[in-house]
Amino acid sequence: MVLNNLNYPLDFKFKITTLASDFNITDKNGNYVAYVRQKMFKLKEDVIVFNDESKSKELFRIKANQWIDFNASYSLNDLIDNKNFGRLARKGMRSLWKASYDILDAHDQPKFKIQEDSAWVRFWDSFVGELPIIGMFTGYFLNPSYTVTGIDGKAYFKLKKMPSFFGRRFQLDRLIDIDDEEESLVILSLLMMTLLERARG
Repeated sequence: MVLNNLNYPLDFKFKITTLASDFNITDKNGNYVAYVRQKMFKLKEDVIVFNDESKSKELFRIKANQWIDFNASYSLNDLIDNKNFGRLARKGMRSLWKASYDILDAHDQPKFKIQEDSAWVRFWDSFVGELPIIGMFTGYFLNPSYTVTGIDGKAYFKLKKMPSFFGRRFQLDRLIDIDDEEESLVILSLLMMTLLERARG
């Protein structure tokens, strides 16, 4: 199964009424695209992508390859057609200062990179976030963005954290057209990255 005919921008909206990291994905018309749920109390990250919030149909599954996620990679699997799209790999030490990930296809060939646009936004978000009272409002004015580029150097997608009190909204826009299967590979990678980066603050 591939994600296709999507009406961008897509909105990722985290739920604040559950302990788990759950979020809805809707398109620009408010139509459901998917519901993402990260399983709780797992030593390895385990994420299931459902058709909607009813969780009646599992579409994709994302699983970490090791317990400690510092250099972990995450396999991206299609549960409908029982196939592997590829994996998302975090770039270890470089991710401490500015988030950086590689997206590889099912043959483990590099296809795309995800890069945080500004390390300073992360720095000030972490610094100001520790301040009493003021730190509660960083979600309104310190919002990172991420760009997905191909091995051809072109920018294909832009993901932005949107102003919100709990840092619960992200918006994904496609900048240029892309093959359906590669689009699914990128979107699944961005779902996992969003969970990881939101957990880091």
